[in-house]
Amino acid sequence: MSKYYPVFLNINGKKCVVAGGGNVAWRKVCSLKEAGARVTVVSPEFCPELEKETGIERIKQKYDEMFLKEAFVVIASTDSEEINKKIYYDAIKRGQLVNVVDKPEFCTFIVPASVMRGDLCISISTGGASPALAHHIRESLEKQFGNEYEEFTNLLSEMRQKILSEVSDESIRRDILQRIAGPDMLEVVKRKGVLEAKKKMLEVVSERTSTRN
Repeated sequence: MSKYYPVFLNINGKKCVVAGGGNVAWRKVCSLKEAGARVTVVSPEFCPELEKETGIERIKQKYDEMFLKEAFVVIASTDSEEINKKIYYDAIKRGQLVNVVDKPEFCTFIVPASVMRGDLCISISTGGASPALAHHIRESLEKQFGNEYEEFTNLLSEMRQKILSEVSDESIRRDILQRIAGPDMLEVVKRKGVLEAKKKMLEVVSERTSTRN
């Protein structure tokens, strides 16, 4: 099996089709929605979670290739291996990205196990060799990377915009961005909170820019 090229895909506003109406399909729908996709789910029947899910298009019919029109990403999660294979070949013919759940040989991309902390995303993949190992590693990382990382990442995003707009010297900008993202600042977030960490970051900006002047 060839190795996969790791990439994060921007699907915001793009049409993504999920074929299948069970719990696995529902989880795929939720993750696509969180990434801002326009989700269409196709199945003769839907599980209760999919029936209640808002902000998606539900097509209560058997799969047909016509439902793939204008899709950017296609995910096959039906309970029929034959239908899943047909979806794969239909999508390939159309030049669309396609994933058949739990069948890496019928995928142009695979979905890694991920730990999400706001904008921070840590993804783990074994290239399809052992999803169970990826799952165990994810559980370990979930304990290691707590909710403080979401707060820290949000603060760094805010500070980055400020620094990019106010500090013109590229070398100083780079130095400041490196320093405020360091483990000492994360410790401030953990022990004293975001406001204290922001204060410390602003001190770094002030110190570094005044030194230059």
